Amino acid sequence: MKSRFIHALSQIVTGFLLASCGSFAAAQSAGQRPNILYIMSDDHAAHAISAYGGRLAQIAPTPNIDRLANEGALFENAFCTNSICSPSRACVLTGQYDHINGAFDLGGKVEPGKQMLAIQMGAAGYQTAMIGKWHLKSEPADFDYYCVLPGQGKYHSPEFRVRGDKPWGKNTIEFPGKHSTDAITDLTLEWLKQGRDPDKPFFLMHHYKAPHDYFDNASRYESYLADVAIPEPDTLWHRDALFGSMATRGADDELIPHIGTSIGSRNPRRSYLMDLPSMYPNEFPTGYDPADYSDQQNTRFAYNAYLKKYLRCVKGIDDNLGRLFKYLEDSGQLDNTLIVYTGDQGFMLGEHDYQDKRWMYEESQRMPFLVRYPATVPAGQRLDTIIENVDYGAMMLDFAGAEIPETVQGRSFRSLLESGKEPDDWKQEAYYRYWMHMAHHDNPGHVGIRTKTHKLIYYYGCNYDGGYQTPAGWELYDLQHDPHETRNLYDDPQHAELVADLKKRLAETRTRVGDDGSHYPECEAVLQEFWDYDAADQAKAREISHAFLKRRLAELKAGKRNIQTVHGE
Repeated sequence: MKSRFIHALSQIVTGFLLASCGSFAAAQSAGQRPNILYIMSDDHAAHAISAYGGRLAQIAPTPNIDRLANEGALFENAFCTNSICSPSRACVLTGQYDHINGAFDLGGKVEPGKQMLAIQMGAAGYQTAMIGKWHLKSEPADFDYYCVLPGQGKYHSPEFRVRGDKPWGKNTIEFPGKHSTDAITDLTLEWLKQGRDPDKPFFLMHHYKAPHDYFDNASRYESYLADVAIPEPDTLWHRDALFGSMATRGADDELIPHIGTSIGSRNPRRSYLMDLPSMYPNEFPTGYDPADYSDQQNTRFAYNAYLKKYLRCVKGIDDNLGRLFKYLEDSGQLDNTLIVYTGDQGFMLGEHDYQDKRWMYEESQRMPFLVRYPATVPAGQRLDTIIENVDYGAMMLDFAGAEIPETVQGRSFRSLLESGKEPDDWKQEAYYRYWMHMAHHDNPGHVGIRTKTHKLIYYYGCNYDGGYQTPAGWELYDLQHDPHETRNLYDDPQHAELVADLKKRLAETRTRVGDDGSHYPECEAVLQEFWDYDAADQAKAREISHAFLKRRLAELKAGKRNIQTVHGE
């Protein structure tokens, strides 16, 4: 009771100072630590947030997320190190790259005792909570409180796992009739109002399932964008002859139908045109039969259905964040809370006629990242410093005054947020490694680096044991002159010196982050085999392309839709 009285008294004093000085900053004492609210949505691409100014900004604004940019900082060059759900979440939680934390793919987990961010925040005196999508299999036991979806969870009438007397996964609560985005926000508001210890700052990870596919919005949004023609990316229709490589096109373009799942009918195994008409018939003409329409019309139907469902889920997130921010503001906690908004990766919204994520292409690798904390982070900043999701935890620990363990590979960028100045010794490459070769969405295994001006991608094209090979290939994009990555410059003699420099930097970055190939030696052997990509390597890649096409056609003839598994054939 005494501590509560002291807390109430301090709140009164703080309010008096605010009124006297007219500034929150004047109320900040040197030792005061912020609450930390880390908000992560699933598959929310930066170019689907209006603050980023993409093609969707005018028709689908996100005012509550934009508020963070207007009153804080927006990062233009925030990147995931592996564009898939579990690995990205593991990077944030551990501050480590996936080859170190062990979460290579969707089977990834972070065991209790290793959930670094929760452990260090707790040790620093923070009350910790994890609410929403977890997707790391093991119990989030290192948090003081958790209420998490099992696996992907359900969009409607969701069930959540909580701590209880039964073993992990057996203690559950349900929200019949509710949409998951609403339920997750309700849970967080309930915890903030009733579950918090007011004598401690809080560290809260608030994770939405939305807008993960298949996108199922709350019913109240069904009319949203119903009569709007969604703006299309040029690359949905035009596959420039210079886009991609033998790895993504095949020898003589023979694998274009089989690399990367599609919006329209390009990929015969899996496409939104194949899946969405039966799932969302209201988004297609009455009595829809694709045989009645041209390929272009069918692709446009599928694209609009896809984007409308996706953006309705985003609208649900933005509206719910309005509820959450209002509570923090009304309760006097908003300005003493460091708020982060991000996604677990980007998402392809029709670019290059690709669906899903996984790619190192910009729309997939790039993450939204916005931070608001008016006490020390100046408003209206747009920062081009390269940050990766392994850095997020270190930054939050720094603001909390918590210890950053030596196991953390990421680095805090608190000084950048507060000063707007990039440290002189800051990294100049973001590292990327996608391991789930040809699983689910027909994406070859690849590795690469992204600088502020260029991107080098190396598709080595095999699974963990070196099998199920697709042709190797290299791609280089000039992001200053070709931001939509339409022209691969790798084979252009004018860029030979740049290629050599970036390949050297890729090798050095692999060494820096500890991706030494020891995790899966058979895979590393294939990666090294095609590294030089000389005439002999390219000739062998052509042979692999022909062999893979023959195999894929046989698989399709046999009626297989789920062809490749995660750890082998």
